[in-house]
Amino acid sequence: MSSQMMTLSPLDFQEVMERAYRIGELLTGSEEMKRYLESRRRMEQDPEAEAKIASFNRMKEVYEEVQRFGKYHPDYNKVTREIRQKKREMEQVASVAAFKKAEDELDELLYRVSRTIADAVSKSIKVPSNNPLYEMMGGCGSGGCGTGGSCGCSAK
Repeated sequence: MSSQMMTLSPLDFQEVMERAYRIGELLTGSEEMKRYLESRRRMEQDPEAEAKIASFNRMKEVYEEVQRFGKYHPDYNKVTREIRQKKREMEQVASVAAFKKAEDELDELLYRVSRTIADAVSKSIKVPSNNPLYEMMGGCGSGGCGTGGSCGCSAK
């Protein structure tokens, strides 16, 4: 392959975009998406979840203010403890936990589809993920490559 960047013709680009929209339609109709939407609806209609989320968000504002000064803020330890407690309380609400699980499952599906598309182009393409384990696996695709070749990369 030459070092010049390949450009798709307008017709090829249109086909790629049509297929991308088709993939989007398939994902929209997936069981993961249905569970995500249903769990979000239930969480949004749950008064306990609403109260815990609001409490967490209020505490998050305080936490962000304290973070501006870091460990030097006089309330740093107290606020850090409180934000963790509020987060735990919020995550223990059944509807919030169900939503988080459905969100993670949908995120995993989206990652797998993105990874498959990226790998079809090149194994060295990075694909963002909300799962820190993917980032820790090393290799070019995860951002761990310093082009030293230890990941098997040929970009020397």
